[in-house]
Amino acid sequence: MLLDSGGRLVDSSPMYGLAEGVRGGLLTEMAARPRVFLATKAWTTGRERGLEQMQRSAQLLRTQVIDLMQIHNLVDWGTQLATLCSMKAEGRIRLSGSPITPLALCRNSRVLATEPGIDFVQLGYSLAAREPETALLPAAAAHGIAVIINQPFEQGNLFRRIRGQALPDWTREFDCASWTQLFLKYILAEPAVTCVIPATNNPEHMKVDLGAWFGRLPNPQQRQKIRELWDASQLLDVCRVVKRATS
Repeated sequence: MLLDSGGRLVDSSPMYGLAEGVRGGLLTEMAARPRVFLATKAWTTGRERGLEQMQRSAQLLRTQVIDLMQIHNLVDWGTQLATLCSMKAEGRIRLSGSPITPLALCRNSRVLATEPGIDFVQLGYSLAAREPETALLPAAAAHGIAVIINQPFEQGNLFRRIRGQALPDWTREFDCASWTQLFLKYILAEPAVTCVIPATNNPEHMKVDLGAWFGRLPNPQQRQKIRELWDASQLLDVCRVVKRATS
């Protein structure tokens, strides 16, 4: 469903259990490797250990070239980035990057500004976690660095927050059919964002997620309206909690 609907990015990691091997097997069975932008990660210290882990990932994914190799949370990033630059020169990977945590946003904004070897950055970003808009997303845009967004639903917390609330009619102005698509379209409309990985094991959820990519995206004024809608809904939720606690 992902590939037939135009999706391309498949993101994995040695830390995800059997994920790399499963993905490699499926892509081989489907003869789908040419249709996929394949990303994975290294999360270790030391040049030799890092190189061994990356080579093992390529074996499990059953590919000679990995499209994107990322340094997880910038662990030993100086050492690993040097390895990635060598691997790019040799044609063993196409691009390099780093997933990062919200706590490291400021530090990593400086890294993006000073390290030419970083092509991609991956981070959490959502309506409930808009801190990247302040520094990291502008830094990525300024330096031509692509951005992958993970956890756009805050592990489902966004849906719990708006449970029972009707989707406003004005969201139809940018072809939005559900809260899921509102949350995704808000992110996709950010100019610095390259793609979003919502993560699901439900094909029906996948279909709804993919729908956010089609049709119009909110313009800057509509994005501000979405922020105000979300902030107002959170204030209402706080008032409900306080009312229950004092009643």
